[in-house]
Amino acid sequence: MSKLPHIGTSIFSVMSQLANEYQAINLSQGFPNFSVDLRLKELVSKWTKEEIHQYLPMAGYPPLLEKIALLTNSSYQRKVNPNTELLVTAGATEGIFATIQALVSKDEEVIILDPSYDCYETPILLCHAKPIRINLKPDFTPDWEAIGNAMNSKTRMIITNNPHNPSGRIWTTSDFIQLENLMALYPDVLVLSDEVYEYITFENRHISVHQRSKLWNRCISVSSFGKSFHITGWKIGYLIAPEHLMIEIKKVHQFLVFSVNSIAQYAINDYIDLIDINSLSSFYQGKRDYFRTLLQATRL
Repeated sequence: MSKLPHIGTSIFSVMSQLANEYQAINLSQGFPNFSVDLRLKELVSKWTKEEIHQYLPMAGYPPLLEKIALLTNSSYQRKVNPNTELLVTAGATEGIFATIQALVSKDEEVIILDPSYDCYETPILLCHAKPIRINLKPDFTPDWEAIGNAMNSKTRMIITNNPHNPSGRIWTTSDFIQLENLMALYPDVLVLSDEVYEYITFENRHISVHQRSKLWNRCISVSSFGKSFHITGWKIGYLIAPEHLMIEIKKVHQFLVFSVNSIAQYAINDYIDLIDINSLSSFYQGKRDYFRTLLQATRL
């Protein structure tokens, strides 16, 4: 008997097949079609020749955890403990899965704001919990009245996505105040903040949960080196969470993947020293602006 009887082929597979069939540009999935930085390729080549091919510590390569802590502090002025509040994951998807499996129990409810990443719902169902799907407004901003009406004693988690996929919408300070007010009413509710596009913003930087100290003790953030460095096939991301939540997430992570591949962790650890990660936004904005000019003569 299937645990997921209603789940079939991923929409990403369907759209990719259609794009190939019609020789169309595939915009259905978050992966780029341009080359990876040569410096990063060279670092990978270097580390493949070294004896680093065994398991790394379950939580991640310690120097990389230190670098992530420094990156979080420089980007958002939040200090995190690399030993207790960080976890390197096999992509953001594994981080999301491990978090929900660790922290959501049978018959609890998890709020999802639609349109949303299709990997949010499945781990909720596998927990025998209930996804509560709430549509964003037509301009892709949160409908706080609907969200508030949906919250109750069974609500365990709300999943947020900022910057938003697929609209690109970023939250305002008012949105965070509304969220914090709701969290004050429901002290057992957690926030799972999907911020995998955090370094791909244009005219305005997004506001991160890392800049909202009221949420820190009840929030798990998800980040992605795959998205930021356009190395999606490497499947490497990370979580930040308070120690009492991270302890539980690590219990699931260790039996899901145990540790993430060593070569990627060593290479990214070195690569972070070579780049200004905040310059990624201008890199992507140039591509965004070029694409927008191409659309001007079309019906889109």
